[in-house]
Amino acid sequence: MTTDIDRAWRPSKIRIAAYLLSLSAGLIALSACGGGASASTPSNTAVGSSTPATTPSQSTPALLAAGIPTNWKLVWADEFDQAGLPNASKWMFDTERNKAGWYNNERQYYSKDRLENAQVDNGLLTITARKEQLNNASDYGGQAYTSARLLTRGKASWTYGYFEIRAKLPCGLGTWPAIWTLGTKGVWPDDGEIDIMEHVGKNKGKILGSAYTAFYNWPNGTGTTKETVVNDACDAFHPYQLFWGQDHIAIGVDNKYYFQFLNPKNGDYKKWPFDQPQYLILNLAIGGDLGGAVDDSIFPSKFEIDYVRVYQP
Repeated sequence: MTTDIDRAWRPSKIRIAAYLLSLSAGLIALSACGGGASASTPSNTAVGSSTPATTPSQSTPALLAAGIPTNWKLVWADEFDQAGLPNASKWMFDTERNKAGWYNNERQYYSKDRLENAQVDNGLLTITARKEQLNNASDYGGQAYTSARLLTRGKASWTYGYFEIRAKLPCGLGTWPAIWTLGTKGVWPDDGEIDIMEHVGKNKGKILGSAYTAFYNWPNGTGTTKETVVNDACDAFHPYQLFWGQDHIAIGVDNKYYFQFLNPKNGDYKKWPFDQPQYLILNLAIGGDLGGAVDDSIFPSKFEIDYVRVYQP
């Protein structure tokens, strides 16, 4: 839970809410209808430590400090001030793979409209994974755990922007929280994926950032993944950050970028599909190819999000 000290440094949620209200007309233009997820659209994709980091061929310029670019404006946000279920005008629950089973051999059932798995309270969104079986659910696929996966697909999507998500991560063995984006066209990896934050409990404090395309992806052995260490990621809130522009993508935490992916500017969609809209995803997976073995003593396990903010010029 965010302390009074934590809240003192950040902008007033009331001010931001008022500002967002004044931008409501602009948001209609910025919110694109996300494409339906196809069978080729994965869960947060496995980027195991055995996958070497591969970078585009051109020279990489020095990374600048992260932070809101000068003169960029807040265009979308959720401050999680409305208690109850996540705001349905901003988020949808993704449950489409429950019956068939989720990607990467993940072991969770993603519920819908269930406070036990996704609840807003005291200014936080909490996604909670539990050890339980929802045998009576019509789409139950035999999973031993429940959790939630929230998307802005069909609610809001963006082409370019600065994204900041302040969160505290779960660290139990088998947890796999992620903050990421997918292309609205719905084909993976062709339409691109950006992983703003991935973390697995077996590697406490190791934060992963990635960008995937039809050319750069982990099944091909050409995945573009970098890592950084945030020692107290499971004990304190940190801002996870993405800068996405026409020339490059940069991923960071605590106002420091550690990952960069460059646009080759040769018109090759297989190497740079990032001139098209992407939508945002928040989820807590359990187990799977990257999450690994699960310690049942950790449940309930909580992924807490303080805010989500998107800025554009």
